[in-house]
Amino acid sequence: MMALTQKEKTLLEDMKKQEQVCVDKYNRYSADACDGQLKNLFSQLGQKETEHLNTINQILNGTLPPLPQSQSSPLTPEQYTPSNCENKKNDEFLCSDALSTEKHVSGEYNTVLFEFSDTAVREMLNHIQKEEQEHGYKIYNYMAQNGMYQ
Repeated sequence: MMALTQKEKTLLEDMKKQEQVCVDKYNRYSADACDGQLKNLFSQLGQKETEHLNTINQILNGTLPPLPQSQSSPLTPEQYTPSNCENKKNDEFLCSDALSTEKHVSGEYNTVLFEFSDTAVREMLNHIQKEEQEHGYKIYNYMAQNGMYQ
């Protein structure tokens, strides 16, 4: 069992709240999106955010899960069929808000990971940060292919 300082615990509690917001947001946005492809994207991202939340909880409980194997290949952009949804403006709002959230959370991880003394915890937080950046890229890619990002 690893020992965390009070500062590390406080930082993790903050990140736990951030991850819970992401989970809640993606669950809500998956239900609210008009385009089926966007619903699926938000659902997938919500599942990844749940994994992040579970990892943070494990660290807070003194257990560090194994570091997932990183993809060595570059992220391949998903191909989307342009949406003809009647409520495309709402989907654009959901995407813009989700992208802003990913930018914020990634930045928070960038700051937080430098505050940890345990190298393995730092590596795990860095891994989560990388996944947050990938989430942002996936949202950007959907937006770009649907004329929402100019």
